[in-house]
Amino acid sequence: MTPNTSSQEKKKVLFLCTHNSARSQMAEGLLRAIYGDRYEAYSAGVSATTVNPHALQVMKEIGIDISSQYSKTPKEFQDIIFDMAVTVCDRAKMTCPICSTNLEIPAEYPRAREVIHKSFEDPAAAVGSEEEKLKVFRQVRDEIKDWMTQVFGK
Repeated sequence: MTPNTSSQEKKKVLFLCTHNSARSQMAEGLLRAIYGDRYEAYSAGVSATTVNPHALQVMKEIGIDISSQYSKTPKEFQDIIFDMAVTVCDRAKMTCPICSTNLEIPAEYPRAREVIHKSFEDPAAAVGSEEEKLKVFRQVRDEIKDWMTQVFGK
């Protein structure tokens, strides 16, 4: 009996947020680190900026290095059909025609078999001292990790 190669292929997951600077970057790093044996993680933003230094720091605190990740737009993935696209902020959800579930027609944006939405607070909007901002980033990182365990840990 030959092994079923499709069951050995990793599922492709795209995380989308507004700027691809914090939430989607942390989600990409977390999925790759925790479930990288089963999933290929990607992230993009409605408009690309830079990876937030606070996101780099709070991920490093839990042993995940996302310093090689960079901010991307969905157009970068126009030729990939994802198994799942996850909008992690309300603004990306509103503009999520950027990720089509119509797999038949060529598109200038990525396509996904399933698009789900899970909103997380924007840690980049946090105000206060450096430590207060980091606290919000840690909280959002941990919320993403907990949610991920429920969704992808099955």
